[in-house]
Amino acid sequence: MIEQVTVFIENERGRLASLCRTLGDAGIQMHALMVADTSEFGVVRIVCDAPVKASRILKERGYRSSLANVVAVEVPDVPGGLASVLESLAHHDVNVEYAYCFALNGMTVDILKVDGENIVDKLTATGFHLLQPADLYTSREH
Repeated sequence: MIEQVTVFIENERGRLASLCRTLGDAGIQMHALMVADTSEFGVVRIVCDAPVKASRILKERGYRSSLANVVAVEVPDVPGGLASVLESLAHHDVNVEYAYCFALNGMTVDILKVDGENIVDKLTATGFHLLQPADLYTSREH
């Protein structure tokens, strides 16, 4: 499991740019960014190289930020690759709350927020490679 930064922001022009500038100025590298919005606010999910530091800095700057444990699984880069991961989870009665993908060092990575126990063991036993914090974090203050 890795930590994802979740931020609630007002749905206002320039607010997302400000959030990204705040992290950039702090030297934090984002690997993935996903935004879901409503008419009033947005939910920003970020995978970065220093999630604890990122969340702390965002809170200091007045953002509503929290950390969530998610699974980062390497997805086979073939047609149906993601389906095979999701089918494995379904087979183990694991519910996927949300998912998004990104590319990192030539691999496709899917971030999964799941509801279930022993997810890491189940996916690993099925033959999938899960990224560890050391694969993504560069800072000791991750």
